[in-house]
Amino acid sequence: MHFDHYQIRPLASEDLESYYQLVERNRERLANFFTGTVSRTQTYEATKEFLSDMLNRAEQRTYFPFVIVDTDKNQLAGFLDLKNIDWNLPKSEVGCYMDEAYAGKGIAKKAFGLFCDYCFKEFGFHKLFLRTHESNVAARRAAESCGFQQEGIIRQDYKTTSGEIVDLIYYGKLVTDKM
Repeated sequence: MHFDHYQIRPLASEDLESYYQLVERNRERLANFFTGTVSRTQTYEATKEFLSDMLNRAEQRTYFPFVIVDTDKNQLAGFLDLKNIDWNLPKSEVGCYMDEAYAGKGIAKKAFGLFCDYCFKEFGFHKLFLRTHESNVAARRAAESCGFQQEGIIRQDYKTTSGEIVDLIYYGKLVTDKM
């Protein structure tokens, strides 16, 4: 998948160094709401194991990690994933984060929309959903601009890295929904 001078592609083992640096540069920003990523990438070796685990789960079709690549700089600009997949419905949760240097430029919105279209077509999902905290205005805007509808608030649904249990806003989009 391509747009402007960006490419969205599956995460690969060759991305280890770039992925580690992406997380390291954004560790503080990711701390509360990407707790698994932050906790499993404390060192280069731990990140190598985490990346291997993600790729194994992709082979098993239980999780799909993707990266957003700035093709001009050959640098990772962001990360997208499909998790909590239920093939019986079929549906999946979509996650996304951007490198701080690329945030606020509309890149996430374009990438998110293209990625969701791809997921409906290539994986055959009937529904995609996203859970986010009310403070994540960028994620909420991206979801809404891509046709996701707020379906509700899930109370006390997530434990942050700091141990706070917080509510999450649940957004959903069906394959039949129009933009």
